[in-house]
Amino acid sequence: MIKTFTKGGVHPPENKLSANSPIRVLPLPKTVNIPLSQHLGAPAEPLVKKGDRVKTGELLARGCGFISACIHSSVTGKIAKIDKLMDHSGYRRMTVVIDTEEDEWQEGIDTSPNLVKNIALTGAEIIEKTKGSGIVGLGGATFPTHIKLSVPKGKKAEYLIINGVECEPCLTADHRLMLEKGEEMITGIRLIMRALEVEKAIIGIENNKPDAISHLRSLTGEYPGIKVQPLKVKYPQGAEKQLIKAIINREVPSGKLPVDVGAVVDNVGTAFAVYEAVQKNKPLIERVVTVTGKKLAGPSNFLVRIGTPVADLINAAGGLPEDTGKVVNGGPMMGKALNSLDVPVTKGTSGILLLSREESFRRPVLNCIRCAKCVSICPMGLEPYLLRAASEYKKWDIAENERVMDCMECGSCSYLCPSGIPLLDFIRLGKASVSKIIRARKQ
Repeated sequence: MIKTFTKGGVHPPENKLSANSPIRVLPLPKTVNIPLSQHLGAPAEPLVKKGDRVKTGELLARGCGFISACIHSSVTGKIAKIDKLMDHSGYRRMTVVIDTEEDEWQEGIDTSPNLVKNIALTGAEIIEKTKGSGIVGLGGATFPTHIKLSVPKGKKAEYLIINGVECEPCLTADHRLMLEKGEEMITGIRLIMRALEVEKAIIGIENNKPDAISHLRSLTGEYPGIKVQPLKVKYPQGAEKQLIKAIINREVPSGKLPVDVGAVVDNVGTAFAVYEAVQKNKPLIERVVTVTGKKLAGPSNFLVRIGTPVADLINAAGGLPEDTGKVVNGGPMMGKALNSLDVPVTKGTSGILLLSREESFRRPVLNCIRCAKCVSICPMGLEPYLLRAASEYKKWDIAENERVMDCMECGSCSYLCPSGIPLLDFIRLGKASVSKIIRARKQ
């Protein structure tokens, strides 16, 4: 039976131009810029200094604080500098710059293509391995995975839900990973199940990927605890709360976490990264990135080392089209425009989207016509028009009371607004301001 979530949602054009493009390994760049903050939480603390020579996979910075993640070198080479450089957010963050040499892998890392299915470690050892390897959520949230796998006392995970939805238009990295690394991904799922001590895992995939559904069903046949659930195509089904509602029909209350309703959600890329970390001793130093656009010569999926300049990916996909109006980090709904092509690929980079000038043109903003479309399609049941007004006029108490912090920033409201009002821009402003107020209140 095909399932979906029930509240809101939209159907933007899919534009999966690179769906049939196999994953290609991108050549090593001359230099990598590796930010020390590629995850939610505190930046990692550097363990190296200028002039040090590091090997591929070597620990560069250790995660500090409760929410943080380790950072490893994605290449072999000499550290040119450690300085604040711009990342995809437009902010300057502490970054390790390495001049690349020929790969020399850190001792103990298995780089062979051999599949390792036998699981030898305990759940606690799997979590520790995940922590030491710097694994974070690769669906875009970049929440440190070892924390998600460490279920708090008094709570119990019943289901592991694996996100293979990839509902964001244009992106196909997860789709290709499921097709090309399915066995490794299934082993990663089994590792996560052991860490969580759960018996049931469900892989949610939208039914616009019938090849991935068929392939993974054939692989999960020998594992009765793992099943594949086809889902109706609807955005933003890949969001945690919507995916949980679609698959196990449970609603995560406002201010609560998925584990409060017995679920833990991980992306397919995260499952593959856990496999490589635990079974191959390989830290998170590379990921699959979609590079796409209607005017791009060769929309592709690349296996990319962390720290590689975005410009290298675009050049490998055919170069920057002349009429490019905007380059987006991510997809068209939730992605953010880049102000430089020199910024690096990070752990959270799932795609690079090139939009033409025509596609990137913003419509003139007209007055709200009170059509309530933004209310009817909001998957969180919010009132975007009201949150926009509260944010625009700095009524932070109203924004907080109307649950601005529950907004997942999916962009559905802005997408459907007939007046062209940038609702999400105002709501992001509101979230940032209310978040500061909440943090100050707790001090």
